[in-house]
Amino acid sequence: MNMPMRALGASGITVSRLGLGSWRTFERISRDEGVAVLRAAHEAGLTFLDDARYDDETGGAPIRTGYSEVVFGELFRAAGWPREQAVVANKLWWEFWPEQTPDQELDASLGRMGFDDVDLIYTAPPPDGLDVAEAVERIVALIEAGKARAWGVLNWSAAQVLEAAQIADMRGWPAPAAAQLPYSLVHRDVVEDDHLIRALAAANTGVVASYALVGGVLTGKYDAGADGRHPEALTEPRLAAAVAAGRELAALAAELNTPPAALALAFPLLNPVVASLLTGATRPEQVHANLAALTLVETLDESVAARLRSIGAPSDVETTVTAQ
Repeated sequence: MNMPMRALGASGITVSRLGLGSWRTFERISRDEGVAVLRAAHEAGLTFLDDARYDDETGGAPIRTGYSEVVFGELFRAAGWPREQAVVANKLWWEFWPEQTPDQELDASLGRMGFDDVDLIYTAPPPDGLDVAEAVERIVALIEAGKARAWGVLNWSAAQVLEAAQIADMRGWPAPAAAQLPYSLVHRDVVEDDHLIRALAAANTGVVASYALVGGVLTGKYDAGADGRHPEALTEPRLAAAVAAGRELAALAAELNTPPAALALAFPLLNPVVASLLTGATRPEQVHANLAALTLVETLDESVAARLRSIGAPSDVETTVTAQ
C-alpha cells in the first residue's frame, strides 16, 4: 500500500503516518545496520524522521555531547536520502537557559547533524523565569531566521498550548504545528485528556504519538521474571500493567495471526487525532513489519478494534510518561 500522509496543522508540512524515531537507536547498532534501516524506511515511504540530543557518557571523559545527532546525520547522508525528501524534527530543552539561547542550542544541533535547518523544532515547556509569550517569540525567531519551518510542543499543558496559540494569533506568528505525546495501550492519559485534546484542536496542532510499544514490553520482549531487565522509563506498577497488557495483546494477536507489535502500533493509529506515529527499528525487517499496522487500521472490524482498545484500559495505575 502507498504510505498515507497527514498535514501538521497549518504549517504546510505533510508527514507519513508512520515516522522513524532515532533517539538512542542508531548509536547502539553498527553503521551498516543504521544505513540499512534508513534505506528501508525511505523505500517504504516514511518521510518523518525524529531525533533529539543524547549525550554519550559511556566511553568516559570527555562526554560526547549530542552524539545521537552526530550519528543520525552521518547515517542519513550515507543512506543517500535526499534532504528535501525528509521531514526532520529535533528538540529544544532550554537545559542551559539563559546561558544558552534557543538559537544557540539549535545551531549546535544543526552543526552536529550537518544540516542547514530542520523542518520541525519541538520545544519543552518554558523554563522558570521565562513566560510563554517570550518563549514563543524566541522559537518563532528560529523560523524567521530559516533554521526551522515549523515548531511544536513537548510536554506542554493544555493551558500553555492555548496561551501559545492565542499569542501567535494576535501577533501573526505561526501556531504550534505538532505536539509529540506518548500514547500506547497503557499510556492513554495524555492523548485522551479532553482538556489537552481540545486545546490542540483549537490551536490546529497535530498529534505525533510515540512510545507505542512501551520500550518493547507490549511485544513480549520483556516479561516479569525473564531476566530482570525492562525499559528505563518503566517502574512498578506501570511495568506490571504493561506486562499484563502484553500478554493480552499476544493472545489477541494469535487469534488474528498477526504480530503483537503490529496490533500495538495500530492502537494509536485508530485514534483520528493522531497525525503520525513514531516507530523504532534496529533492523530493516522491523521497518517492514511496522507497516502491517497501517493495514490493520484499514481492515480491523469494529468488534476487534474494541477488543484491542480494551487491553490495558485505564485504571488507577499511574501512567504518566514524558515524551523524548
